[in-house]
Amino acid sequence: MKNFTSHSRFKFDRFMMAIAAGGMLCSGVASGQAKTQVINAIVQEETTHSQLEALAQELLDGIGPRLVGTPQMKQANDWAVARYKSWGVTARNEKWGKWRGWERGISHIDMVAPRVKSLEGTQLAWSPGMGNKTVTAEVVILPDLADSAAFQQWLPSVKGKFVMISMLQPTGRPDDNWKEFALKESFDKMKAERTAMTDQWRQRIRKTGFNGRTLPVALENAGAAGIITNNWSAGFGVDKIFSAYTKKVPTVDIALEDYGLLYRLSQTGKKPQISVHTESKELGVVPAFNTIAEIKGTEKPDEYVMLSAHFDSWDGGTGATDNGTGTLTMMEAMRLLKKYYPKPKRTILVGHWGSEEEGLNGSRAFVEDHPEIVQHLQALFNQDNGTGRVVNLSGQGFADAKTYLTRWLNAVPDTIKNRITTSFPGQPGGGGSDFASFVAAGAPGFSLSSLSWSYGNYTWHTNRDTYDKIVFDDLRNNAMLAAIMAYMASEDPEKTSTVKAEGVKWPVQTKATRRGGLD
Repeated sequence: MKNFTSHSRFKFDRFMMAIAAGGMLCSGVASGQAKTQVINAIVQEETTHSQLEALAQELLDGIGPRLVGTPQMKQANDWAVARYKSWGVTARNEKWGKWRGWERGISHIDMVAPRVKSLEGTQLAWSPGMGNKTVTAEVVILPDLADSAAFQQWLPSVKGKFVMISMLQPTGRPDDNWKEFALKESFDKMKAERTAMTDQWRQRIRKTGFNGRTLPVALENAGAAGIITNNWSAGFGVDKIFSAYTKKVPTVDIALEDYGLLYRLSQTGKKPQISVHTESKELGVVPAFNTIAEIKGTEKPDEYVMLSAHFDSWDGGTGATDNGTGTLTMMEAMRLLKKYYPKPKRTILVGHWGSEEEGLNGSRAFVEDHPEIVQHLQALFNQDNGTGRVVNLSGQGFADAKTYLTRWLNAVPDTIKNRITTSFPGQPGGGGSDFASFVAAGAPGFSLSSLSWSYGNYTWHTNRDTYDKIVFDDLRNNAMLAAIMAYMASEDPEKTSTVKAEGVKWPVQTKATRRGGLD
């Protein structure tokens, strides 16, 4: 954007005051000059007065992770509603279902024999609490037994012990580190060993007669003191933190380095002992919500443009890039739209969805509950895959998506749009994130897909998904893009076509799980 002189800045401010007062854009279709002014205003505001850092600090540091069914999830819902209302945007929490209520407490894990060492680890989501108890016990490895009968004979020996049920990794270095420094033959040898070890461990689990979900339950029913796992995310210091399956004893994930230490000590007969204290609260059945905000349309209020991002997260970190960044992008885009496009042609909505991580449940419920919106959706833009600037946009299998998406993208500044690769008509998303809930219903939902920033290894569902991993310049890029695309979609005189491209296999619509975590 060009630098403003003081005189031109004065004229620009006067123009934007007119927009905010509803003057120039009340008639609906803005002139070309007015469109340029609105887009320039959005860019200028986000470049010089972005609220992203402040919003991120409030949400990610202040509230933290947002696991469905936790008090922090509801706190985040209420915070977003209050934030929107402070900008003059109508907002509400909309109940879509019920979930197991649970709240994470502290996790303390220490090795006390054969030497003393504090261990890095945490309980998994929905792990049973230990109350005031601290349990000290030997750590044993799930053995490689002949079959399920042999496993049943061994099973009573776990009573009072912590059982390790994850494979020992052959290396704690990610592959890119090996690729950079190792001899090729060393790298190839390590990968071959790892593949063989992985296959052997799968067979070890299979021969018990159980699987990854049912084995922990069998162990706790046999009297194990707790379950020890390591779900390494193939990067330095990162584990993926998912859910526990035990109901009576804790399940904890211990970092690769410390898990390997315990494993080797046990393997060589040193009989390591650990002391574990975890706390959590069961809160019964609690309501689950989506947060919906709205800027009402003036000419076509019953047609809709939507911004979209899931609000929930796993809770090993703070859900910063999955999906705090998508949430913040869409909140900031709505702030920009309210300030510089307060009377849109079509109604602009934003959906902050609950329980995406358990199967797109919040957005699927919204699609089921609001056919009047789905049937009259001009476009939905969803962002979910990390902190990076948007670099891909697919037509999701809609035959005419190229026509209207290209038309809207043409209004986006070159520094943003020229980095985006488009594919038309593309393939419809069958899952992965919330745009797919709308696509399955035949509605034009699109994913604003981001540059990786090592998302898959380092932040996606990991214990390191925290504020410091956000790249705010890329987020500003995405907030401007989302706001401009929503603006152009709203102003477009034509209703988007939802005709499906020939030869494209369409995903089947899946019903939301509206009562979860209770089986």
